[in-house]
Amino acid sequence: MSLSRCLLAFGWSLGLLASTASAQDATAAVGVENAWARPTAAGQKVGGAYVTLKGGSRPDRLIGASAAIAERVELHSMSMDGDVMRMRQVEDIEVPAGQRVELKPGGLHLMLMGLKQALPAGTRLPLKLRFERAGELTVEMSVRAPGEAASGGGHQH
Repeated sequence: MSLSRCLLAFGWSLGLLASTASAQDATAAVGVENAWARPTAAGQKVGGAYVTLKGGSRPDRLIGASAAIAERVELHSMSMDGDVMRMRQVEDIEVPAGQRVELKPGGLHLMLMGLKQALPAGTRLPLKLRFERAGELTVEMSVRAPGEAASGGGHQH
């Protein structure tokens, strides 16, 4: 085999290897769907935000979030303690490989703390999610009442 053919075959092999690694990274990433927040009233300083996380081929963890509309975003859980609903801040949220984790009212959720303005229904706002492995993903969250159907926004892989 000539040197040029050998180099061509080597280059093609490297390209194939790189595209395979890239495809594996894509399937390892977390998917994000149905990002939304509850509407808030003028002067209200906190709000709830929710999203569905889809695990890729490897487990990951949601380790933080941010939104320009809030001073900070905290990860929270809610649970029943006897007859009392308790909310507490959590450090991270596990996203098992191949499984869905729904952040929803009454369970795991995001708290928008120090809102800079009201969140009127029908608006869309950027939300940044930080994952241990997948890094930072920006999604669009829609502001809507809990019973309203998702508008298809907020989808991100």
